Amino acid sequence: MTERAAATAVSASVSTGAVSNPLPSPEHPACSTLVYDARFLRSAPAIFIFAELVVLLIAFLCVHCSSLWTDYSAYRFFEVVTLWFHITFLIFLIMHILQLQSKLSCINWTMTEFLHYIIGASLTFIASTVAAVKSYGLSSLVAGSVFGFIATSLLVISMWFSYKVTYGQPTTSINV
Repeated sequence: MTERAAATAVSASVSTGAVSNPLPSPEHPACSTLVYDARFLRSAPAIFIFAELVVLLIAFLCVHCSSLWTDYSAYRFFEVVTLWFHITFLIFLIMHILQLQSKLSCINWTMTEFLHYIIGASLTFIASTVAAVKSYGLSSLVAGSVFGFIATSLLVISMWFSYKVTYGQPTTSINV
């Protein structure tokens, strides 16, 4: 539509008092309700992701709310690792629930998730070990490192689920 035709259409609707509705009607396909995968919410990987989110948040809060830090850089590293992977896995959870990975097919999401689980488990284990060594018996720092180790074990389990999805079940027989 040219600018002149658009201006004519606007002036005609203004002069007649007709108000055009730029939004489609509720029956229009673009106005469909939010689609989410309810089956995923009841699956084991979703339960582990929820558990990871809760445990990582508790680990972060235990260390962040501690009034006494024995080693500033070690606990900042712990905070960065736990908060970063909390946000990352929250994004993955939202993507699974809303089925966004099927709309963004240019990225191999199963491999991306698998690599994030490997990196997350490794860095969470390192950060929890450092936090445990540097805690010197302070209860909130010890609790943060314990929750970090729990998060590490949950990440390893989720990594196993992701591995099974990414690479499938290994074959035990040879077909000739």
